[in-house]
Amino acid sequence: MLRKTRIGDVGEDPDYRFSLANERTFLAWIRTSLALVAGGVAALTLLPDDFGPSWSQEVVGAVLLCLAAAVAVVSLRRWEATERALRTQQPLPSPSLLRVVAAGVAGCALLILLLALLGR
Repeated sequence: MLRKTRIGDVGEDPDYRFSLANERTFLAWIRTSLALVAGGVAALTLLPDDFGPSWSQEVVGAVLLCLAAAVAVVSLRRWEATERALRTQQPLPSPSLLRVVAAGVAGCALLILLLALLGR
């Protein structure tokens, strides 16, 4: 049976400042995820009824909530990969999470703009 190795069992302890910086970065991504959750809930509950087509609130809310879930999951994986790289003195992983968030937020902003214009 395969057992996943704990991060603390891999390599050597890095300089604690790097581990703490990695943790702060993870927490910043979690705050971003929470902000996206708040935006999704706000879209589902606070957008006026005349905002775009009747289904627009649900679409905007769902996109923001899905993006929030993706950011939370990917940020944990990134924290683990970075911590493992620090402990084994390997290159840090590429910042793919940045692309996910940038594309998701830009896409959602364009969707909101389009829906708002359709509602006029």
